[in-house]
Amino acid sequence: MIHNTQYTIHNTVKTRFAPSPTGKPHVGNIRTAIFNYLHAKAKGGKFILRIEDTDRERFIPDAINYIEKSLKWLGLVWDNEEKIHQSERLDIYQKHADQLLKAGKAYKCFCSKERLAKLREEQAAKKVAPGYDACCRKLTKEDIGKLEQEGKTSVIRFKVPDNPKEVIWDDTIRGKVSIRTDIQEDFIILKSDGYPTYHFANVIDDHLMEISTVIRGEEWIPSTPKHILLYMSFGWQPPEFAHMPLIIGSDGKKLGKRHGDTAIMDYLDKGYLADSMLNFLALLGWNDGTTQEIFTREELEKKFDLGRVGKAPSVFDIEKLNWINGEKIRAMQIDDLVKEVANFDPVFMKNKDTNLFQRALAVMQTRMVTLRDFTENSNYFFAIPKYDPGLLVFKKSDKGLTLAGLKGVLEFLGQTKEIKSPKDADKIMKEAVDSQNLSNGDVFWPVRAALSGQEKSPSPGEIMWALGQEKSKERLETAIKMLKNP
Repeated sequence: MIHNTQYTIHNTVKTRFAPSPTGKPHVGNIRTAIFNYLHAKAKGGKFILRIEDTDRERFIPDAINYIEKSLKWLGLVWDNEEKIHQSERLDIYQKHADQLLKAGKAYKCFCSKERLAKLREEQAAKKVAPGYDACCRKLTKEDIGKLEQEGKTSVIRFKVPDNPKEVIWDDTIRGKVSIRTDIQEDFIILKSDGYPTYHFANVIDDHLMEISTVIRGEEWIPSTPKHILLYMSFGWQPPEFAHMPLIIGSDGKKLGKRHGDTAIMDYLDKGYLADSMLNFLALLGWNDGTTQEIFTREELEKKFDLGRVGKAPSVFDIEKLNWINGEKIRAMQIDDLVKEVANFDPVFMKNKDTNLFQRALAVMQTRMVTLRDFTENSNYFFAIPKYDPGLLVFKKSDKGLTLAGLKGVLEFLGQTKEIKSPKDADKIMKEAVDSQNLSNGDVFWPVRAALSGQEKSPSPGEIMWALGQEKSKERLETAIKMLKNP
């Protein structure tokens, strides 16, 4: 039995995010990066980015760019200046594989794909667990020499020791975890093309890079005994292990695209703030022990604690993400929000009056869930809207009263020096109501329609304030003409 309670002692906490460039990083991948980043920052440590690109069959060159862009968007800045690609470290893995071969802790396996496929078929027919039967473990030096002279290719397999029968480790999140090793197959550590398997390369690199804490998803728990056995075979102390809970959909099922498990950069395209995504994903499995749910980046970097990460699956709730994003938008200074919109959609902001843009954004700010809500629903601030004249007449009013209301507002608007706030605009419309004994519906409704061309929009006072006197007068005059000459 191996009971791994002693971890490598490091002067500096160091974590790593080690994605495989086989596609665009999704929600689950990025949450792993966030937990590693926050743990390192909370402990005053370092966060390392390592690209595990040894799976050449699934390797997608552009995926590396997606990974880096995703991390940079969220502000997850890695501390290593020099990029680390496992594909550039093959000599290191070969050296360590040779070391295990020499020590009798690994062996060359010449089994063909055909033999292994037949073995799996036989095991399935017998209804026994699939796995390698250690056939090549018995090969002598002479056998190996002969096979190599014949041009046979080989992989290198780790020789899983007969003892211990069990590996136990103290997981920072899970507590004590115990897994049998006597049912483990002799797994491949170096493929015939000279590339290492994930299990081998990540152990070598984590040790050489002095990674103090390995934070990853719970799907890696069954593989941890392999990693601990490899550490032990080299005489190295393993790092601290922390296995995060699964992320599931609101229906309790495995997270999929229908729940929002799409490429993380898709959320940028949808108009979510980077700080909102960071906040939301940090809460998928972690809390600070209070009821607080809105965190600044600085608070997360200070408060994050692996001891507060739970074991139960975390629910990806898009409504909660929307709430967080809306709250963060509403809390922003208008100048900062302008910058966010400009970065989100530079074309939309192009050639727009800066003052009008700020006012329109201030009006829409309390109604926005995403930045896209502004860029897609605020065009009437910047261009005279087109609408059916019938929209101007409130359902409880008529054409005559509507014309009277619009003319009254236009008159009082002309007498006003400046509209300093939406309340000033409301006062103008209220004066039109009172001076002609009209109802609010005779005035406020047609003004809203005249200014926005929308049935539903911010209040007419807010729109009038944002547009200013001249643009508002122009639209009211246009509405009056439309009613007179339908």
